[in-house]
Amino acid sequence: MTDLLALHRQNPDAYPFLLQSAVADAGRHANARYDILFAFPGETLVLDPAGRLHGAVSGTDDFLTALDEMWRQAGKDRSRPGDVPFAGGWFLYLGYELANQIEPRLRLPMPAGALPVASATRIPAAILNDHRRRETLLVAETRDQLQRVQTDFANLSPTPPAALPQLTLHEDPPDSYLRGVERVKQYIVEGDVFQVNLSRAWRGERPADLMPADVYAALCRANPAPFAGLACFPGGSIISSSPERLLQLHDRIAETRPIAGTRPRSATNAGDRALKRELIAHPKERAEHIMLIDLERNDLGRVCQPGTVSVDEMMALETYAHVHHIVSNVRGRLRDDVTPGQAIRATFPGGTITGCPKERCMAIIAELEQTARGAYTGSLGYLNHDGDLDLNILIRTIILDA
Repeated sequence: MTDLLALHRQNPDAYPFLLQSAVADAGRHANARYDILFAFPGETLVLDPAGRLHGAVSGTDDFLTALDEMWRQAGKDRSRPGDVPFAGGWFLYLGYELANQIEPRLRLPMPAGALPVASATRIPAAILNDHRRRETLLVAETRDQLQRVQTDFANLSPTPPAALPQLTLHEDPPDSYLRGVERVKQYIVEGDVFQVNLSRAWRGERPADLMPADVYAALCRANPAPFAGLACFPGGSIISSSPERLLQLHDRIAETRPIAGTRPRSATNAGDRALKRELIAHPKERAEHIMLIDLERNDLGRVCQPGTVSVDEMMALETYAHVHHIVSNVRGRLRDDVTPGQAIRATFPGGTITGCPKERCMAIIAELEQTARGAYTGSLGYLNHDGDLDLNILIRTIILDA
């Protein structure tokens, strides 16, 4: 199969976005069949940090409403060959602060960098690696685009990733984080929330020669995961090795795959087995996971046909390079009138990275973290012309400012 990262590295302007199933033996992993390199970005719908919407759609300042209108205008009857997941549409980036438009009562701090709050970039062509069939597929809307991809393939000269320089990182003050945890405990006792997911960041100075593709390659080697992604924008790059799916729409079936409950890996097989038994039996982990399943069922229930929302995989254990996770899968059939933007609105951001109830948790997170999350706990993914989409949750993520 083709080295898609090498093609991005050779021409990042033509191939700026990569979604990759960076797990060992990806062909056997149910959610890791394809890698997708998105080609030849076109017009882009952008929500900037000032709340202004830029792009071809006018008459609204709401990003998801504009996304739906752009999708309708492009035509939604274009077919895809076989089970290819993407054959033209949009690459999506949704920053965490898009939640301000979804829950208007929120007053989340806005990011200060040059990355957009959200964007949808028109993508007419892509290169896909199918791990199950061990083959590379080219998809394009015109013969000229297909020929251009083939020419770039012919001229491809893979280069090994450069060694990363030593970076000095500064951690957010632990004392501040621990004070936030104590305040969350008070909110729980007072009945505001059941759980809040606080975060903390590490920051450092970016060397001028630090390339996003090299950082991404190093991250995927260190922490391979099924929903990894690299997205390069004029204002910076998003690099993620995420294990978690926020939302998939396929043939009008909506699925979300919450992860809640974690234990570290052991150095031995016997130790791994013991840690997994302890994780799945722990009453706190089980209670938290079931609470978040209920939250996701409620989110999907807003846009799915009555009686169709179900949990078809309940508290499964998944093992990754460094941790074990408890994972479930919640699915339902969309109502006939529901658009892609409405499905995103019902589920974004993911409850596993906010807490429950979601809106109150986001307000508390803003109060205690006192900074914008930006890309972190947002989403990368794609939207097809036929309305199918797939979005991850941006955890285990690095943001490189331009």
